[in-house]
Amino acid sequence: MTDPQVLAATRADRADYALRLGDDALVLSHRLAEWSSRAPQIEEDIALTNIGLDLLGQARALLTHAGTLEGDGRDEDDLAYLRSEHEFRCCLLVEQPTRDDFGLAIAVQLFFSAHQLPLYQALSQSTDTVLAGVANKGVKEARYHLEHAAEWTIRLGDGTELSHRRMQGALEAVWPLTGELFQADEMTARLVAAGVAADPAALRAPWDTTIDAVLTEATLTRPSGSVLAGTGRSGRHSEHLGYLLAEMQYLHRLHPGARW
Repeated sequence: MTDPQVLAATRADRADYALRLGDDALVLSHRLAEWSSRAPQIEEDIALTNIGLDLLGQARALLTHAGTLEGDGRDEDDLAYLRSEHEFRCCLLVEQPTRDDFGLAIAVQLFFSAHQLPLYQALSQSTDTVLAGVANKGVKEARYHLEHAAEWTIRLGDGTELSHRRMQGALEAVWPLTGELFQADEMTARLVAAGVAADPAALRAPWDTTIDAVLTEATLTRPSGSVLAGTGRSGRHSEHLGYLLAEMQYLHRLHPGARW
């Protein structure tokens, strides 16, 4: 018979893992929404909005799953709108402000989607059937997101002298934050052993291959700077997340319990 404490710990681990994935998608979807009516082309307004909606759909499913595993009665809205900054588990990469620099938005999207695609491919075989279901659907979305980011990276990198310089600068600016995508801890180790989570270290090789191929075609240089140990998974965020949440959560908190 399964030890109840072991079972509870497993549910807690799975809930935290779902929060990490869901928070990544939720926060990045908000950053992309900030580009509505601000993109360089009308078509790009639609493209970024659609990518944001894809991520929002993933976030809804993952946060709902996390709430179910917690067993405290919290739903997707509670987890999105009623948690404080230190309770979020998103990586630092997705919370960076990009609304004033299109190249920066593309750099974040490139690095994130190049990681999310092999992540979802691995999670489609997860022993957690809900995670597997979200990942199966998300693979197609992540592939499109990566293609979109890659096309713009190449277009800007292999464009004018100005676009090349700015795209290179954008890559350099967020490069130090990419290391957190591949960090493991005791919780992920337990879930990997249980067949629930993807091994973060195993995602590095396909990510490197994708990034190197895109940057080569874009005539851009792979950043050589060191990467930082990320703290977002433990709830220690940059100053940017607090401002994002203040905007995102304002209406819900202003009218608690309201129903449309």
